[in-house]
Amino acid sequence: MDNITTSYLTRAELWLCISTLIYFIMNGAQIFETLVFVPKWTASPPYNFNLLLDGRGVSLKLFWIIFHSLHEITFILAIIFCWKISPVRNWLLILFAVHFAVRVWTLSFFAPNIIDFQKVAETPSLAKDLMNRTSLWQTLNYVRVAIFIAVSICLVPLCVKLFNLRH
Repeated sequence: MDNITTSYLTRAELWLCISTLIYFIMNGAQIFETLVFVPKWTASPPYNFNLLLDGRGVSLKLFWIIFHSLHEITFILAIIFCWKISPVRNWLLILFAVHFAVRVWTLSFFAPNIIDFQKVAETPSLAKDLMNRTSLWQTLNYVRVAIFIAVSICLVPLCVKLFNLRH
């Protein structure tokens, strides 16, 4: 860490803070969705599934695609710009691995189920075991959101560590 310039440290601070800020904003949206929107569409399946339909409901697909993409770019930039600062880099890599694992879980479980629920909204005859499926989805979503919140909270001490390197 001896050859870290002020300019390098400034960029590291900037990208880590941007990534942390975006993560907290994303957490706010996840908390809102989990506490307000999810209970509405899971309340009486399949009758409320129309809330999930693009153009007729509250489609959050585009929002989440953009937001997660933006966040993952800033997270990767934070790792790149903190690379020479090994204690911060190592924790960022661990947190990114956790984040990435939850994103894979999202894409392999949560997204396909939402797509299935949207199909049921359009064709109710496709409904199979909806109460159990929506209940499981909702419960696991609490776990997923909690993990995302934990990762973002763990970024805060890394920001503090970076800022303390100047002194």
